[in-house]
Amino acid sequence: MKKSRIFLIVLLSFLSLSFILGGSFYLYATNGVVLDENKLTLSSQSVELYDEQNRPIENASTGFPNANFSLSTLPKAVKYAFIDTEDKRFYSHGGFDYKRMAKAVLTNLKTRSFSQGASTISQQLIKNTHLSQEKTIKRKLREFKLTKSLEKKYSKDHILEKYLNSIYFGHNCFGLKAAANFYFGKDPQSLTLSEGAILAGLIRSPNNYSPFKHPENCQRRKSVVLNAMLKQKHITSAEKERALHEPLPTKAFENTTDKSYFSRVFDELETISEKTGIPVYGKMKIYTYLDGELQKELSLLPQTDTDRIYAVFNRRLGGFSAYHSTIGSPKRLPGSVLKPLLVYAPALEEGIISPATPILDEKTDFSGYEPKNYGNTYSGYISARESLSKSLNIPAVKILSATGVKKSAEYLNRTDLKIPQDDYSLALALGGMKKGFTLTELVNAYTLFPNGGVYQEGSFIKKIVVGGKTVYRKKEKSSRIFSEETAYLVTDMLQSAIKSGTAKKLSSLPFSIAAKTGTCGNKDGNTDAYSLSYTSDYTVGVWMGNADNTLTNVTGGGVCCNHALSVHEYLAKRNKPKDFTTPNNIVRCRLDGFDYKQSQKLILA
Repeated sequence: MKKSRIFLIVLLSFLSLSFILGGSFYLYATNGVVLDENKLTLSSQSVELYDEQNRPIENASTGFPNANFSLSTLPKAVKYAFIDTEDKRFYSHGGFDYKRMAKAVLTNLKTRSFSQGASTISQQLIKNTHLSQEKTIKRKLREFKLTKSLEKKYSKDHILEKYLNSIYFGHNCFGLKAAANFYFGKDPQSLTLSEGAILAGLIRSPNNYSPFKHPENCQRRKSVVLNAMLKQKHITSAEKERALHEPLPTKAFENTTDKSYFSRVFDELETISEKTGIPVYGKMKIYTYLDGELQKELSLLPQTDTDRIYAVFNRRLGGFSAYHSTIGSPKRLPGSVLKPLLVYAPALEEGIISPATPILDEKTDFSGYEPKNYGNTYSGYISARESLSKSLNIPAVKILSATGVKKSAEYLNRTDLKIPQDDYSLALALGGMKKGFTLTELVNAYTLFPNGGVYQEGSFIKKIVVGGKTVYRKKEKSSRIFSEETAYLVTDMLQSAIKSGTAKKLSSLPFSIAAKTGTCGNKDGNTDAYSLSYTSDYTVGVWMGNADNTLTNVTGGGVCCNHALSVHEYLAKRNKPKDFTTPNNIVRCRLDGFDYKQSQKLILA
């Protein structure tokens, strides 16, 4: 009995001490922390962008002006789309859903992960407007105090209104009014159930659930939202089915000002947010690689009857200096611009060819696959250099067959040009695949040639600053894909494409430049046309085609090269590029022309 009393006294003493210490720490951690009403109001300057010289960029919004709206004007179904998805007990709890928290803890323990969260709308509003990025006990205690203050000071409808006016919906849309206008071209009060479900689904991951980037994901997420609303009896089964079958938006209602570069910045910001856990909210400073004058130059290039994309990569800075597009940033079939990366560079690296290797260009059946050259013409024996400069198809397929599709794809899979295994076939030599790549991915990959075979991931964002602290800085990662010698040989071969091949429209430039063109289509017209060109300083990508894949008469060696020419001329006026650097191991020699032509042998003259 005596021992029990002693144990009880010790236990009570321990609990009392813990309570005192815990209370003291809580007072210390939350000292001076007060709810700031001004932070709960959306600011049009919530995110500030800076150019390559760290100067503020004016009018960087990609969509419509950020603005507040009144919750009383929002259709009831749209309101509950957000509540049922994010915080179904919003109107009954006092800021914290303890039942949901307990369930999340049990789920995380069972799965041995932290996949389940339990933040209420009130907590999310506080985290997005008042707290730093750090994940500490001190921060959680501050969140607790501020959430309680929020719930005490404001009604539930006021909290929900402030939340919807400040949350990020992707594509640089802060607040529901900007999002409704951007995605659907209307104000919040006019949103339908289907549209409200799409917007409510975006909050969890704007990058993954954007209808313009990942429509399949968006449709699945929309279904999740509608099911949650049905479960809470805020819609009927018939209403759910009607909303579920309403089509997704296919094009944003952007204003006419060129915001292409800023769109890519915010695409990248959303990707960074998902990878690092940095939430996207107000008062962020984003430092980019934007060259404002170059960006203006791209927007002033002659208009065409087709959609178009221009991208300029600055090799010295490791980022994109300019980007102009009328179509966003879609994945398109690469056509022949894939040949240097997938066919010729791997074959050179593996010692299968040299630039002078003769290849028989003739009609060939590759076990049922019968590619044809453009115009259905064939040249007989031709050097690897000439076959690349003229973009002949048969030699390219033969080289890929000799190297092996798997071996060649392994090189590209170490860059951003990942090739799915179900695309592995000899048709890859001509850019034949299911989805393709974005122009920025191709431009970035081409930069490894002037970079001596070293791949560096390009970007639009240098760093992100929140509250005076740098929360993200681009890591200068690099990996060697090809040897310096291989990279130089490809560059040398692509210089021949300018002298006597498909990129002859660039031959007037009075400095060292390499280029490859590409065109996808059929006998009735083309769907995609490319010009990829580079100097020792910049890589310039041009794409033309139509968003809906309707046919055009545009070719890579035609209008695409003309526009690339204009960009390179403008860049050279500011700073003429230097010649490409020749590696020490590269040796030029003369071959015996007679043996080369008669017996296709490489013998020194």
